[in-house]
Amino acid sequence: MKYRELRRCSHLKVSEISLGCEGFMEKSREEFLEMLGRALELGVNFIDMYTPNPDFRDNMGAAIAGRRNEVVLQGHLGSVWENGQYLRTRDVQKTQSAFEDQLRRLGTDYLDIGMIHYVDGADDFEKVFHGAFIEYCKKLKAEGRIRCLGMSSHNPVIARKAVETGLIDVLMFSVNAAYDMQPPTEDIEELFNPENYKNGGSIDPERRALYELCEREGVAIDVMKAFGGGDMLKEELSPFGAAFNEYQCIDYCLTRPGVAAVMAGCRSIEELEKLMRYYEVSREEKDYSTVLSRIEKFQLKGNCMYCGHCAPCPVGISVADVNKYLNLVLAQGEVPETVADHYKALAHHASECIACGSCERNCPFAVGVVEKMKKAAEVFGY
Repeated sequence: MKYRELRRCSHLKVSEISLGCEGFMEKSREEFLEMLGRALELGVNFIDMYTPNPDFRDNMGAAIAGRRNEVVLQGHLGSVWENGQYLRTRDVQKTQSAFEDQLRRLGTDYLDIGMIHYVDGADDFEKVFHGAFIEYCKKLKAEGRIRCLGMSSHNPVIARKAVETGLIDVLMFSVNAAYDMQPPTEDIEELFNPENYKNGGSIDPERRALYELCEREGVAIDVMKAFGGGDMLKEELSPFGAAFNEYQCIDYCLTRPGVAAVMAGCRSIEELEKLMRYYEVSREEKDYSTVLSRIEKFQLKGNCMYCGHCAPCPVGISVADVNKYLNLVLAQGEVPETVADHYKALAHHASECIACGSCERNCPFAVGVVEKMKKAAEVFGY
């Protein structure tokens, strides 16, 4: 397992492959404890708990008893349980009651991340960020009852507005190769509608801008819907007409700017163990470019997808990382200090490029890498 920092959360380190809670629903206490125990053995330490289901919370509390310091818990604010079912609310009193219930059932006095439960529409954004709800969230953080504040969303425009408030430390966002080519929407049912592909296969500019903003500002993205509810894994359901495997989906997400972790909704120990083989499988097995580059109507010519096919560079430049930082700077129109620091930390820099062209010959997306290296050397000064 590898770990990444939540930069705005006291540099908490979280497992790249983490757990959503869908796979734990309706499991017996024994099954729950066994599955979570295996996840911890495999190095998973980051858990999203969107559901307010009391049985789930009780089981989670039992599973982490005596192990609270081993896990990073992400609980949702505005997700409540009423009349035996889940309800999203912006009612502060209901939210407070649900939060207290969550801590009591989990057996802890704080959450690492308090996640504002999904905000997709403009009206809801106004209600959350310009009223009593956000004041309650800020109060919880000031008291240390949540260590970081997050928000979940499926809409890049709304997510970007939230990040721009400066209040959000962690963003839970839906990411996969298909969603990234869709225009912004608050209707998640539209995310796989083939009629919505209007960019000729390029990444939607709003999504690209969101990822780059999060990278610049140190807002960590934890990914939901990495497999598109399973549709990405099935040829007949994938909007590309071609199936990805789980490792390609994970790798795609982990190479996006700003991403810290992929929340996987495993339903069994077998599924969990299969995903953890991500670190053992060959580069070819997790190479998402083999799917994207052969799909004629979704050609991504000229766009760096950070897939790493440009490697190996004879002088050791990490071309994908240089391109990523260059894109951040070009989007911002200046060189943010954090991006400059990341670039400086690279073992080799763009100015070392010898223009041999091996990267361009290797690139499945026909990116003009040599010119990009020249531009990066100009922008960063070396």
